Amino acid sequence: MERAGRFVLSTAITLAVVAAAALWIGRDNDGSGTEAVIPGEGNRVVVEVLNATTADGLAREVTRRLRRAGIDVVGYGSARDSSLDSTTIVVRRGDSTAARQVRQALGLGRIAVNHDPRLLLDASVLIGPDLARALGFHP
Repeated sequence: MERAGRFVLSTAITLAVVAAAALWIGRDNDGSGTEAVIPGEGNRVVVEVLNATTADGLAREVTRRLRRAGIDVVGYGSARDSSLDSTTIVVRRGDSTAARQVRQALGLGRIAVNHDPRLLLDASVLIGPDLARALGFHP
């Protein structure tokens, strides 16, 4: 087979494999072929979790709790500002519905509004010492 023919065949095979993979990834776990959920679409609440205390592992624990409550946590880590006196749920887009769901899942937290659509989040959860104490961490 000449070189150009091998290139065309190789490209066709690659495209077929990529297309098959894309179809497979888009399937739900039940194999129904429906589209995968994209964060921020539908009724999913999309948040980030930031630990504003000195307690190690707190953001990870809060992330687990929120995920068990059906909230989509797309990132967690440490907050730049650690001077919070209480847990704050900051609304980043839309109304405060998502923030109320987060507060219900955590059992506490005050709600503030600071829209920033560039973050592609419904809310930011800034963990304060009140939540750390409630979960048995020492801030």
